Amino acid sequence: MTPLQQANKQTAEYIIKNLEKRNMQGFYCENKAEALAKALDIIEKGSKINWGGTMTVDEIGLSEAIKNGDYKLFDRSLAKTPEEVRDVALQAFDADYFLMSTNAITYEGELVNIDGMGNRVAALIYGPKNVLVIAGMNKVTSDIDSAIKRVHEKACPPNAIRVGAQTPCSKTGICHDCLGGTICCQTVITRFSRIKDRIKVILVGEELGY
Repeated sequence: MTPLQQANKQTAEYIIKNLEKRNMQGFYCENKAEALAKALDIIEKGSKINWGGTMTVDEIGLSEAIKNGDYKLFDRSLAKTPEEVRDVALQAFDADYFLMSTNAITYEGELVNIDGMGNRVAALIYGPKNVLVIAGMNKVTSDIDSAIKRVHEKACPPNAIRVGAQTPCSKTGICHDCLGGTICCQTVITRFSRIKDRIKVILVGEELGY
């Protein structure tokens, strides 16, 4: 194990203890392959699955495994009209598992997410029986202020480019705290889960997502 891998593991263990204090369950995996295996171990076969916009779920191979596995998937990417997109998003609230990453996670175990449509953070807050959050250690920050700064500076510009949003940050790569056409509509800080272990967090010792 390299010094960086050891440091990531130690940091993750610290965060997982703090997640437990917040009624959330945490796991640490060294790499994408381990994270995929852990996620598939957690998700029961036959489960109803929905997910928010997430590069991380794609990067570890989980989206492909779900599509090819024994699960009932509500896939927003297959929707052909705005009405169908809305219907699939609403089906998240009756899902057994909602899959997502987090824009940032603090040392103290707080999840920080900034959303445009709001469907992702809405499902995180309420509805699905379980929420499975998968995040690379690049998402870790020291506190909430640095987490929000990380989202604006590191996550929002590439996400705006990815979804084709005509925001100032999609043209400059820098946050302009914009309003018109913004993808930064909702800022949600999850500091505690009312239902114990409903939110499960897999931390991965690699750089994943934005």
